[in-house]
Amino acid sequence: MSSQRVHAAQHTVTVAAPAGVVYGLLADAPRWPVLLPPYVHVERIDFDGTEESLRLWHLRHGQVCSALARRVLRPRERRIEFDLQEALLPGAPTSGAWSVTADGDGRCLLTLRHERPAGPWETSGALETDVHSELAALREAAERWDRLDELLLSFEDSVYVSGSPELVYDILYRIEDWVDLVPHVERAEVTEDQPGVQLTVLHTCAPDTGERLVSEAVRLCFPAAGRIVHKETVTPDPVAAHYGEWYLEPDATGVRVVSGHQVMLRESAVETVLGGGALLVDARRYVREWLGRSSTEALTMARWHAESAVRRLR
Repeated sequence: MSSQRVHAAQHTVTVAAPAGVVYGLLADAPRWPVLLPPYVHVERIDFDGTEESLRLWHLRHGQVCSALARRVLRPRERRIEFDLQEALLPGAPTSGAWSVTADGDGRCLLTLRHERPAGPWETSGALETDVHSELAALREAAERWDRLDELLLSFEDSVYVSGSPELVYDILYRIEDWVDLVPHVERAEVTEDQPGVQLTVLHTCAPDTGERLVSEAVRLCFPAAGRIVHKETVTPDPVAAHYGEWYLEPDATGVRVVSGHQVMLRESAVETVLGGGALLVDARRYVREWLGRSSTEALTMARWHAESAVRRLR
């Protein structure tokens, strides 16, 4: 008989948002990285409209953990059943269900019932803390539902490279070398204890103000797919959350290199950064220009790196 400790519990919180909004947030797992702090990346493997399989990467006790999830979505009942297999705890899946019920006008009750294995380093108190943190993050995200169109922005920048996709990917992967190649990067610290999982600290200089900024991120590298996804864990104001991706689209003569971003703004920091009277629309323009400029510098560097190598080989 297994000696694995199992933590079983049920938690309910009141959320000041319509039940349909909260259910929609739970159902749309690929958006979690920009809405929920612990999630780095969510990949939908398959989905038939009711059942889906997901690959999740999230931060837990300072580690990047991965898990496979199978979920059954029941929108009429506003209920989602799940089984979650953590890579760190093989053979001991978490199972449970999320349910959402209306509780008056514009309010609902969010309930999480689960049975969860405890790792060797975890106590019941630590597991309870994790659950309460997740519920609090969900509630905070849901209660901003009527402001999300203003708080969220997404955009892409791209360049076309007449060169090898492998060379482009190589320089995007070797972020520690950007100090000598990308103008706004002053220092880069990279730790890669797990293959393809990079923890980075970038010290950069804002091109318009000269302000020194520090950002920390997790990067997941998928060389076979030509993708690198990244989630900032420490963000400079007025950014509350930043999730992005580099991806390559090769063709017969070269490759299109794309830098995509999804950003959540921190409304309380807008006037602090941009001055009294500044609005969210000003913050959206500021962040778009700032991140776009940084992306364009990195994309230009990647193109130069790949095309220079091609010229040297000829």
